[in-house]
Amino acid sequence: MKLIVGLGNPGDEYIDTRHNIGFQVIDQIAKTNNIKINQNKFDSLIYVNEDFILMKPMTFMNLSGEAVKKVMDFYKISHKNILVVCDELDIKVGQAKIKLSTSSGGHNGIKSIIENLNTSEFYRLKIGIGRPKTKSESISKYVLNKFDEKQKNIIQKVIDQATDAIMSYIYNDINYVINNFNKKG
Repeated sequence: MKLIVGLGNPGDEYIDTRHNIGFQVIDQIAKTNNIKINQNKFDSLIYVNEDFILMKPMTFMNLSGEAVKKVMDFYKISHKNILVVCDELDIKVGQAKIKLSTSSGGHNGIKSIIENLNTSEFYRLKIGIGRPKTKSESISKYVLNKFDEKQKNIIQKVIDQATDAIMSYIYNDINYVINNFNKKG
């Protein structure tokens, strides 16, 4: 069984913000596959079937690992079968990549998952949100802002590609998915 975790923050004020791109991908997977993510368990909204779990932690970003650990333990999922979808400052808007990383890269949601699972060996689908255009804008403010109109169209294409990649990951070897998805840029 595969666990697909979309990172974000609960609450209407965070809908469509850069930091909630993980939630947006999970929502797109649900929409594309006519799935309802409506089980409220393990401090998360989840959907479970025999092949995969879709998960949106409701613990706020910095505590995401607590919810992931609960789902992982209950369903006895190996860390090697976890794919976390998150925003990435160091990737340009319109780009994304899947990788197995060894650090949080400064992302507090990933840091929380690493701390709670006691391993950094799980896959990340990192979606580029770019960096602020000016040095005066704080990172925390930037990630909690929404994409501009031009970026929304670009991001929707990335979300669609990420959805396809995740559905492929559920039924294929991760290396096959990485090779195909990362080539698209």
